[in-house]
Amino acid sequence: MRGLCLAAGLVSATLAGPAARAEDGYDLWLRYRPLPAAQRSEPPTIAPVADTPTLRIARAELQRGLDGLTGGAPSPDGPSILLGTPAGSPAVAALNLPLKGAAEEGYLIRTVGKTTVIAGNSDIGVLYGVFHYLRLVQTGQGVDKLDILSAPKVRHRLLNHWDNLNGSVERGYAGQSLWDWWKLPDYRDPRYVDYARANASIGINGAVLNNVNAKADSLTAPYIAKAAALADVFRPYGIKVYLSARFSAPIEIGGLKTADPLDPAVRAFWKAKADEIYKAIPDFGGFLVKANSEGQPGPQDYGRTHVDGANMLADAVGPHGGIVMWRAFVYSHEQPDDRAKQGYGEFKPFDGQFRDNVIVQVKNGAIDFQPREPFHPLFGAMPKTNLGMEFQITKEYLGFATHLVYLGPLYEETLKSDTYGRGPGSTVARVVDGSLDGRRETLMAGVANIGRDRNWSGSQFDQANWYVFGRLAWDPEASTKDIAADWAKMTFSTDPRFVEPAVAMMMGSREAAVDYMTPLGLHHQMGRSHHYGPGPWVSGGERADWTSVYYAKAGKDGIGFDRTAAGSNAVAQYAPVVAKRFSDLKSIDEKDLLWFHHLPWTYRLKSGQTLWDGLVGHYSRGVSYVAGMGRTWADLAPYVDPERHAQVADFLAIQRNEAQWWRDASIAYFQTFSGLPLPAGEAPPAHSLDYYESLNFPYAPGGG
Repeated sequence: MRGLCLAAGLVSATLAGPAARAEDGYDLWLRYRPLPAAQRSEPPTIAPVADTPTLRIARAELQRGLDGLTGGAPSPDGPSILLGTPAGSPAVAALNLPLKGAAEEGYLIRTVGKTTVIAGNSDIGVLYGVFHYLRLVQTGQGVDKLDILSAPKVRHRLLNHWDNLNGSVERGYAGQSLWDWWKLPDYRDPRYVDYARANASIGINGAVLNNVNAKADSLTAPYIAKAAALADVFRPYGIKVYLSARFSAPIEIGGLKTADPLDPAVRAFWKAKADEIYKAIPDFGGFLVKANSEGQPGPQDYGRTHVDGANMLADAVGPHGGIVMWRAFVYSHEQPDDRAKQGYGEFKPFDGQFRDNVIVQVKNGAIDFQPREPFHPLFGAMPKTNLGMEFQITKEYLGFATHLVYLGPLYEETLKSDTYGRGPGSTVARVVDGSLDGRRETLMAGVANIGRDRNWSGSQFDQANWYVFGRLAWDPEASTKDIAADWAKMTFSTDPRFVEPAVAMMMGSREAAVDYMTPLGLHHQMGRSHHYGPGPWVSGGERADWTSVYYAKAGKDGIGFDRTAAGSNAVAQYAPVVAKRFSDLKSIDEKDLLWFHHLPWTYRLKSGQTLWDGLVGHYSRGVSYVAGMGRTWADLAPYVDPERHAQVADFLAIQRNEAQWWRDASIAYFQTFSGLPLPAGEAPPAHSLDYYESLNFPYAPGGG
């Protein structure tokens, strides 16, 4: 990796002053610092806009961006920018622009003579167009001759905040919750506006305010008023608020003795509750529900189905235009032979029975946001049901906030996977955007990594994961390498001597994390409960499928989870051509090898190495990559302000040490089963297995 960078001393003399300015990351990718002189164009005049909240924001954002990026004053006969909708601006209407393809939220950016027109069918479309235009300016792209028509491919583009009412954030690594429930609704922190602005800049149009492990209190009148205050702040930015609903709320706050979804009194409770919420928040988005999973209440407590529960809530919010997002992350009290099969088993039989305003929200993989998982078998298997994607932006299993892991390749890998649900080309992306099965209610949700830290996400590079999620929710087929380049230019520097090595480093970082944590298809090998650090020895407790040994199945005979027809037969949940590929040792991609196969330690990989030697090699390769990132980042110091550079460097040092810890602890444990020596040149673990097993972290962050 070091070869990607130029030595710092060769470039420091060429850099302009802004690189030395101290920053803390608060401005995210909307920094609007002056561009190099060669990239600046003549400042345009911005025409007046219709007097609506969103268009006022759009014009102010455009002015703010251009003032910061280009400086100077526009000339009377210079270029101009016209913003608006055909309905609100006679000047836009007179141009007779082809806006049909922009739909409700899309936009057209077109050069007409010396004027750049940013138009949409709605005010929010115009605001999205302004952010796109500013991105072109920020990244040094030409804006003299434009003809861009863009519309979101996914209708609901949401952040799921796992924020608790006491201010903590479950699996949050960026400080306390952004929502100060104690001071709401009377005090609205100005930071809420900056949050909304950042989301609008990448097309996110919804936020679930509270944890999926919900408290019924969130649905009481005082908290509805607090949510309404946030909705008022977010509305001009095109962001709707949603709430996670606790299924047992009819008992806990409604005074009923049951939450049975078929009970008339329960149905009446939810209808009245929906009416109450919509009276306070007319554009309330709807409910997110985690039911009958990890101890959460649900319809199965009453002998009912997921359909019964979801449709009851859908009937309550449907008259108001709301949706219900019913999570498919479920697993019953009865533990089957393979946890990976449960989501499919519980939902596939109900295809076509959910209301049209229900979206079944499916995690990208069948276990739980692991560093790598094959795509969830439900994608492509329920053509008569709205299926939404749930990604995790916060890195619960990928080093929290201190490991530099760009999640774009993880998201892209999943979205490009071919389900073969309707033959070749039936990608997960086409399921998610609705084009495969003609679904209108489409969803991409991301578990947010946002907190009260000044840099929002706990580290500078974790901002890129929020950013790439939003861009992919707009277009699930976009290139995450191109998105990384945009982010790097907007966040740090447009200089290619920074951008190229930084993007290369980012693009390889997720694979490196897989290597030092869970190579060759291993999964769920982290510490118990807090999920911090390696724990391949974790066993016992109330559920076998909450342990690491359940998934690795390491023994003298080998390692890996047999999900072929000879094992749990989880492969049968995929389309036949996919199942055949996963089952066949000749055709399976070795990145998924131990997910689907239990193999002897001496099994020969395609490289000719034994499985044991290859496993050790992957662990070491991951560590080496992290060390290389540290060297690359050191060489990039001249392009980054000292404050942010120092934080990233410190975090990379933490990641290097923890990658080594993952490698050494995992090798020490698995070697007790393989009984084989380390490959030539591989260093032994620094400590004994007893040492690694003795480590304890009762106060690891993010537990909720």
